[in-house]
Amino acid sequence: MSTVIPEEELEFRFYRAGGPGGQNVNKVSTAVQMRFDVKNSSSLTEPVKARLMKLAGSRLTLDGVILINAVRFRTQERNRADAIQRLQALVDEASIKPVVRVPTRPTRASKERRLKAKTSRASIKSGRGRPSLD
Repeated sequence: MSTVIPEEELEFRFYRAGGPGGQNVNKVSTAVQMRFDVKNSSSLTEPVKARLMKLAGSRLTLDGVILINAVRFRTQERNRADAIQRLQALVDEASIKPVVRVPTRPTRASKERRLKAKTSRASIKSGRGRPSLD
């Protein structure tokens, strides 16, 4: 069960990418910056929002907006799709509810085995000393 984010909640800005690419990189705005306002999103539940904000890390602004920059591809459409896919992967990961660890206590037999192993190890180590001159 994957949470789908509606396109209306995403905001795209296009800019010229840096790096190699010849004339194309100098005149075409192919790089994409996608903004997703997590705090005001109506498509996510509160627990998922909290986990998503924690997962976003440095991509999250102080206003609760996730910024994703996509510059891998040479076309605007592929970079846009890449940004959406990366956001969807984050949301999918945040949608998984963490398993709560139930603390358990060691059994009596395991405590006894541990103590027996410690004593046997101690006796091995005590036998390693220098021989006495008696």
